[in-house]
Amino acid sequence: MQIAVLKERRPGENRVAASPDTVKKFLAAGAKVAVEAGAGAGSHYSDAMYTDAGATIAPTAAAAAGSADMVFKIQKPMTAAEGTDEVSYLKSGSILVAQLYALTSKDLMQALAKQGVTSFALELMPRISRAQAMDILSSQSNLAGYKAVVDAAATFGRAMPMMMTAAGTIAPARVLIFGAGVAGLQAIATAKRMGAVVYATDVRYATKEQVESLGGKFIVVDEEKMKAAQTAGGYAKEMDDDFKQKQAEAVAAEVLKSDILITTALIPGRPAPNLVTAAMVASMKPGSVIVDLAAEAGGNVEGTVKDQVVATANGVTILGYTNTSSRLARDASMLFSKNILNFVTPMIEKGTGALKINWDDELVKGTLVTKDGQVVHAGLTG
Repeated sequence: MQIAVLKERRPGENRVAASPDTVKKFLAAGAKVAVEAGAGAGSHYSDAMYTDAGATIAPTAAAAAGSADMVFKIQKPMTAAEGTDEVSYLKSGSILVAQLYALTSKDLMQALAKQGVTSFALELMPRISRAQAMDILSSQSNLAGYKAVVDAAATFGRAMPMMMTAAGTIAPARVLIFGAGVAGLQAIATAKRMGAVVYATDVRYATKEQVESLGGKFIVVDEEKMKAAQTAGGYAKEMDDDFKQKQAEAVAAEVLKSDILITTALIPGRPAPNLVTAAMVASMKPGSVIVDLAAEAGGNVEGTVKDQVVATANGVTILGYTNTSSRLARDASMLFSKNILNFVTPMIEKGTGALKINWDDELVKGTLVTKDGQVVHAGLTG
């Protein structure tokens, strides 16, 4: 089996879908690997590192993908309308493994089907124990939660921990985190390590124990509704307007007292819920900082501007960076590539290196989007 690793062309994307370490493991499994020249540059993986690992370097994306049975990417392929037609590089019958944003990219999924490409959307990985080592959302969100606190601390004009000095005592920063998923929990842990006092809120009551185990204080809104607010897959459900109103009232007082807000609430395939109103932002102290990790999906904060830093009239700074994990590209690439390795390895027949996919496997069915010229995922065909 021939594997191709393509260079990412979308602005701000510095990650790469295979590391030299995972290249070695694929070669050991019997596969051959071609890496597009410069694919790892943004993650500080040189072409020489890939050749030392046993890969060949292809001069272009078309050359890398032209003979590949399987193609690895971080981001969904670009289309001709975006300036570079990456879909055209993929040969009919090949397999694409990437984060495709499939549920919100229906036209692209149709284009992949028309091209004859079998595609797996890694963001659709079922949330079961067996899939944890393949879960790109978890691995990348972990880094994003950490980076959000680092960004906030760098922007915040004060110290994070309490400091007792002969000249006086500096009070610890007060941090409020919306959403206690992977990113939120890592943000809680990081803010606590930096000495802040941390509060957190989430629609899922089940996260209360996790928040408190990391030293955070959990804000309870409506206990009964919160206990029913988690899907079977572990995601947060969209809450009704009554709950949203109660949540807004419950957290408004905490927002007023907070120095730093970090919002992480996302619902797969849906716009990000608005959790922090303009009135809440206006109530915050001058010098306060907000990091909106949901900026790419519209933002949790009224006033967030995608990929921009906004300074409000009352002196609050709102950071709307997207693709936060890409700003830790080396570690993000290492984790993402291991997620791919763990997903693809069971598809490679031991001894021969041939591709042998169990189409009945729960993880295969959960992530399969296009096959045999058709869009087949239930989320796009219903």
